[in-house]
Amino acid sequence: MLSTDAIVIGAGPVGLFQVFQLGLHGLRAHVIDALPHPGGQCAELYGDKPIYDIPAVQACTGNELVQRLLAQIQPFSPTLHLGQQVDTVQTLPEGGFLVGTAQGTRLQARAVFIATGVGAFVPRALKLPGLEAHEGGQLRYRLDEGSSLAGQRVVVHGGDEPAVAQAIACATAPEALRPAHTTLQHRRDVFDAPPDALEQLQALRAAGSIEVAIGVAGGIVEEQGRLTALELTTPEGTQLRLPLDLLLVRLGLVPRLGPITEWGLALERKQIVVDAATFATSVPGIHAVGDAITYPGKRKLILSGFHEATLAAFGAAEWLAGHKLPLEYTTSSALLQQRLGVQPTP
Repeated sequence: MLSTDAIVIGAGPVGLFQVFQLGLHGLRAHVIDALPHPGGQCAELYGDKPIYDIPAVQACTGNELVQRLLAQIQPFSPTLHLGQQVDTVQTLPEGGFLVGTAQGTRLQARAVFIATGVGAFVPRALKLPGLEAHEGGQLRYRLDEGSSLAGQRVVVHGGDEPAVAQAIACATAPEALRPAHTTLQHRRDVFDAPPDALEQLQALRAAGSIEVAIGVAGGIVEEQGRLTALELTTPEGTQLRLPLDLLLVRLGLVPRLGPITEWGLALERKQIVVDAATFATSVPGIHAVGDAITYPGKRKLILSGFHEATLAAFGAAEWLAGHKLPLEYTTSSALLQQRLGVQPTP
């Protein structure tokens, strides 16, 4: 079991800035996020869209903001546990917390910080009888980069940008990794994606590199425990079986509050109640920041989350120390500059 000072649940902008503020107090942090990459909602929903209300930054995209925050926390060398969803937070009799993920990671920490935003982003599922049993095998909601699909008949299910991008990625993969056949399946022959992606899709369709199958998915076909086809009803009402070896479902992501409701925290309308002075929750040692929380005057802005993370770090550091801490400034404090790596440690 790994032991650390603090665990930050959520690797969005507020969670990353929480790591920075904890680092200034000399507290080591591990970060857990359900997505396979840092950035949270900021990266998933507006990664390429401009943000105009970050102090001293005239404009930056969601992805650029995330990269800047990752660079800012480098001096503190946090450990990131990505693609993992926290399912348990237990208070230990001797003090501190035991945090576990659905993937089997177990961490022990002196304090916990919840920065989950509106919830953990998980893939939107395709719900067909018997399909769930194939998840992780012939049914995938995420595909590891560089995965070999050679020789397989791949069906990509979905009609938005993630599905179009996945189909293009399959059809244009290096020959050694490329599927034998790529099909993009959607209920209608209309796709919602950027113009350049739609143009590339059309070119690949014309070249025979991507086939498009139109119809509503209504069932699956199995043979000897294997998934062999997807059953469709075409717009004309005819039944169609779409052969496959691998089904890649790309229906986007949906936030789930998940097991937070089971951690013994005071909630109000599914949001965590906090003390606005320290952002402590009803459980001593657990703090919460960002869109997951509620308090009088709360505003769901990244800027507000940065303020909350700052006060939460002070609140936790003083709670752990058992006394009030002096206020130090990065411009003049030798200690803070040593922690940031801009001044050598004596």
